[in-house]
Amino acid sequence: MRNASTAALVATPTSGNVTDHVEFNGDSFPDAHVISVETNGEWKPMTSTEFRNRVRGVAKGLIADGIMPGDRVAIFSRTRSEWTIADYAIWYAGAITVPIYETSSAEQVQWMMQDSHVIATFFEAARTLYPFNEIASTVPDMTRQYVFADDVLTELTNRGAHISDSELDARRQLATPDDIATIIYTSGTTGRPKGCVLTHGNFMSECDNLIEGIPDVFLRPDASTLLFLPLAHVFGRLIQLAMIRSRVTIGHSPNPGTLLKDLQAFRPTFLLAVPRVFEKVYNGSSSKAHDAGKLKGAIFDAATSTAIAYSESLDDGGPSKMLSMRHGLFDKLVYSKLRAAMGGRVTHAISGGASLGARLGHFYRGLGLMVLEGYGLTETSAGSTLNIPGAIKIGSVGKPVFGTEVHIADDGEVLLRGHHIFKGYWNNPDATAEAITSDGWFHSGDVGRLDEDGYLYITGRKKELLVTSAGKNVAPNVLEDRLRATPIISQCVAVGDGKPYISALVTLDQEALPGILSAHGIEPAPIAELSENPEVRALVQQAVNSANEAVSNSEAIKKFLILPFDLTIENGYLTPKLSIKRHLINQDFSAEINSLYK
Repeated sequence: MRNASTAALVATPTSGNVTDHVEFNGDSFPDAHVISVETNGEWKPMTSTEFRNRVRGVAKGLIADGIMPGDRVAIFSRTRSEWTIADYAIWYAGAITVPIYETSSAEQVQWMMQDSHVIATFFEAARTLYPFNEIASTVPDMTRQYVFADDVLTELTNRGAHISDSELDARRQLATPDDIATIIYTSGTTGRPKGCVLTHGNFMSECDNLIEGIPDVFLRPDASTLLFLPLAHVFGRLIQLAMIRSRVTIGHSPNPGTLLKDLQAFRPTFLLAVPRVFEKVYNGSSSKAHDAGKLKGAIFDAATSTAIAYSESLDDGGPSKMLSMRHGLFDKLVYSKLRAAMGGRVTHAISGGASLGARLGHFYRGLGLMVLEGYGLTETSAGSTLNIPGAIKIGSVGKPVFGTEVHIADDGEVLLRGHHIFKGYWNNPDATAEAITSDGWFHSGDVGRLDEDGYLYITGRKKELLVTSAGKNVAPNVLEDRLRATPIISQCVAVGDGKPYISALVTLDQEALPGILSAHGIEPAPIAELSENPEVRALVQQAVNSANEAVSNSEAIKKFLILPFDLTIENGYLTPKLSIKRHLINQDFSAEINSLYK
């Protein structure tokens, strides 16, 4: 191992479980607002006491319905307040939560439920909207189905009214830090999803690390956030647990179509998002400005350059007087409007799941939103490294969080160790043995480097490294991140493994496209025709040229092909966290890829 970085180790919890946070808040901060629920356009707060009572009531209903300690109970729903209540109620009943993305296919749902032997499932809406009966027939143990839309939480509360508090408390206290809290299935970028077994201790220590590491976010007296990422993903789930722990007010926004309206009504103090969200916000704002005319487009471009320069200067002695004046002007003209669109109170954002890129990191910090980029996987309970206020290097994913050790192996792979590492893969000892060494090091599968100050930079996936026929190793995400940050491009997949040079498959951003076409005097046309349009190809070539500036000539994209449709979750080429399914794309588009090398 050629590089190493270690954060001070903290003791792993020796007793209790995540439900202790709810009990503590109810006893010590009974009037604190922990959740705010949107009803008919109005956000109504739920106190710690009300939240605890609601969770306890639902948990009693689960016990009355025959849920036993250690049973697996799935939640198959979009992000909503009922998701959070059900999650804690499952733990109170001594059971284990199996979260499932609402975008999962029937085959994926069947596999996850069969593999984990789910006996009950919380669904969002009527079962007729999904082949639930067909799925249930292949999961014989799943004999209980609960539907949020049918107000099932109230029904369960009524059903469990005869369960005593002492019986519930006995159940709640069964789990120790070493016991399983959840089984989260990987998104399946490289094949069939594997169930990651995370313990109460994994989550408890990670919550404390987050809160201690970024008190500006979690301990601000009026702290709040609007959750819109899937709670089925470990990233959103961990942040939710940390917010309950620290009594941050949580709102839930399940509908992407109402997100901007919800942000402006809820007015969060921080955001939680994946890089693609920040890219879409920037690209959408840029397109909107350019659609409004050449002058407004020029102003936005100048504001972008100024924000980036201002942020970069903060790491290099501070801005000059002239730069500060320009920054102040654009704050009135542009930055304040962008902050207002996010509710007007946002000061921080936590970004994970993929690389944000230095350019966007500087842009957002320059407009007054500090994006704290971090790194982790489902197997590491989400958090392993994090940029924190006062210790930020934009472009990196930060330093190890408390209790985490990071090493870079001789082949460049990032190895992680600490009390946040998962217990193993459910029903898969071979995969577990392959992932975790006998002395506790987890093989992340990511390639990275540590700088002289201990900041981690992720440069690619070990299995996704492209090796050209000349023997050159190329990390595709460097090029892909740069291209996706361009307004005209939605998705990009670099290819060239075993080939003489690197090429790329790209898709056009159909939301931004009308404004881009108008700004360049290009006639609108079906997407299939635009993918062959010389003027559109010239715009994509400009983006490719810009991306190539970040790499050597032997790593640069030499050719590209524009696909006549986008890569989406719906057509199966993106995971729920918006990662590309590289193996599937290489398989399904082999003919297109080969055409780039004729």
